[in-house]
Amino acid sequence: MAKYHLEVTTGNQNYSGTFDQIFVTLIGSDGQSDKIQLNIFGIGRGSTWTHVFKTKSPLGKLLMLKVTKEARCLSDDEWYCSKIVVKTPEGEEILFPCYRWISNGELVELRGGRAMKAFEDDHPFLCDHRQRELSRKKQLYTWRTLAEGLMEINGFTDVSQIPSELQFSDSKEIEIMSTKTIIRTAMVLKGLLGSEENWESLEDMQRIFSFRTTPMSKYVADHWREDDFYGYQFLNGVNPNIITKCTVLPTNFPVTEEMVKAFLGGSSLQEELQKGNIFIFDAKKVDGLPGREHEGKPLQVTPGLCLFYVNAEKKLMPIAIQLQQEPSETNPIFLPSDSETDWLLAKFFIKNAYALMHQSITHLLRTHFMVEAYIVAGLRCLPEIHPIYKLLMPHFRYTLHVNTGGRKSLFGSNGALSESSLGFNGIVELMKRDLADLHYSYFFLPENVRARGLDSIPNNFYRDDGLKLWNIISSFVTAMVGYYYPTDCEVTRDTELQEWINEIFVHCLLGKKETGFPEAFTTAEELIKFLTMVIFTVSAQHSAVNNPQYDFCSMMPNYSLLLRKPPPTTKGQSSMETVLETLPNVSESINFATVTIVLTGNYTDKIYLGNYPDERFDEATPKQIIKEFQAQLSQLSKEIAKRTAERNPPYIYMDPTQIENSIAM
Repeated sequence: MAKYHLEVTTGNQNYSGTFDQIFVTLIGSDGQSDKIQLNIFGIGRGSTWTHVFKTKSPLGKLLMLKVTKEARCLSDDEWYCSKIVVKTPEGEEILFPCYRWISNGELVELRGGRAMKAFEDDHPFLCDHRQRELSRKKQLYTWRTLAEGLMEINGFTDVSQIPSELQFSDSKEIEIMSTKTIIRTAMVLKGLLGSEENWESLEDMQRIFSFRTTPMSKYVADHWREDDFYGYQFLNGVNPNIITKCTVLPTNFPVTEEMVKAFLGGSSLQEELQKGNIFIFDAKKVDGLPGREHEGKPLQVTPGLCLFYVNAEKKLMPIAIQLQQEPSETNPIFLPSDSETDWLLAKFFIKNAYALMHQSITHLLRTHFMVEAYIVAGLRCLPEIHPIYKLLMPHFRYTLHVNTGGRKSLFGSNGALSESSLGFNGIVELMKRDLADLHYSYFFLPENVRARGLDSIPNNFYRDDGLKLWNIISSFVTAMVGYYYPTDCEVTRDTELQEWINEIFVHCLLGKKETGFPEAFTTAEELIKFLTMVIFTVSAQHSAVNNPQYDFCSMMPNYSLLLRKPPPTTKGQSSMETVLETLPNVSESINFATVTIVLTGNYTDKIYLGNYPDERFDEATPKQIIKEFQAQLSQLSKEIAKRTAERNPPYIYMDPTQIENSIAM
């Protein structure tokens, strides 16, 4: 007789328990057990129970568990099984990760033990199971086209079609709906919701904050007019990747010494260009995009240029703005010395391009949509026993749900992006332009910083904290890859890994070699680089461009996706009435602010960077590597907290305690 101990754990999700019958079959290299009914009645949420049974003889090396659930009566619930740990007669404890919902009559096969690459599986039963798993997943997870010229997206058209374990938890769904209801009720009571009136004044817009105020949103409300804070946001705001060092002025931006002399602290423009103190934002990418129709006329999006100067106080100051690409009599260069409303309007239109590029490119395309491709390819090509699947799966939590739902809530008829100056068609065209021009190096923060000449620009907290975080993630990935891929040969032999990166290249980068993305991995170093980029993108980069949205974007004059009037073509003709007519009206402002509240909500089921509540690795070394990763993140968080206390305004978006493990909203 051989005795086996089973320890079964149920998830902590709502309704994860069950009163139904649970059956388990053990399969070993020397045979399999009978179908065993576990001696339980009623499995509570978050509970663990044990079951001991005997077989006539040892089963040999334990290969797999088969788990089924059968209804006791007329119940039709699901059971969420987290994991099963089996102690064999020889005293070995083997982890079988599950982490999924199991329905009545469903058969779930679980692999346990060490993470295995395809060429390491030498038992015919396991090889066959591996192929069957991937075949099933390729039927479930498919690709489809959103728009010609864009990367492909997942095949689900509604979140209800996504497997339950990849959907939002019930608690998160309830909290999101509750947040929306509370906002709507508060705005109705204040008479703001549905109002087509213009705001009475710029200060009147602060009524939006009656629902929610953060230290940073208050700072923005108090300082958004100031030029130094305007410049600060191009380094540390929601879109920190769009300015570059300027050593030679573009020929289509004829800023003269006389124009900007008063703003250079006694120096000259040529001297400051040579010193490396001049930077530029060029919105050429939006040039010629069709604007959304508004009140019977197409809205205008300005492909402007903004020149910045790092002054003696180490502040980045805007010193010249041109709203169109080609200079002309109807395209003047606006200066800080112009009238208050002229300068405000010029900054608004630059910020409008900044906002549209932020949402469509920096946020949606370069985090959400790129990561979706990594996930779909991973689900299709990597079996659950694969080491890279185990490494990345915690970083893919909720993203398919977020993207599938977001394509309705953001792009739908009442979505925030469809209500922007570009509308749906313009946003899609802008994303297509960016993908056609995208390069692999952009996604590597150290290379990105160097390429844009931002190595030494002061007060770039996104860069400073981000580079430290990049190095910690790289160290973590290097250790993990080193354990599972000790030689380059291990990488090239891994056919599943190669298929994963090839699907990404084909379906995400549309097979374009000029993007610089790999079609295959030939060395462990290439794999480390790609995995570091993926984990940084889903966690730190998404945090940097998503989490500040309410703080910076809820005050409409500071960040507006919609400007209702055409840009000024002459100086001296604007007034405060012009400014208020240009900005979104009350209802439009509320709609945009509501989106930022939902996207940055403090939901109770967040999992922060470095936390892995789902136990997927069974080996001691990966577990130790994770502990070391967590210790490094904790130390960085303490350093950032200390620096944040000394910064005004604070920068918290690269603090690991503020960063989710995945794109979960």
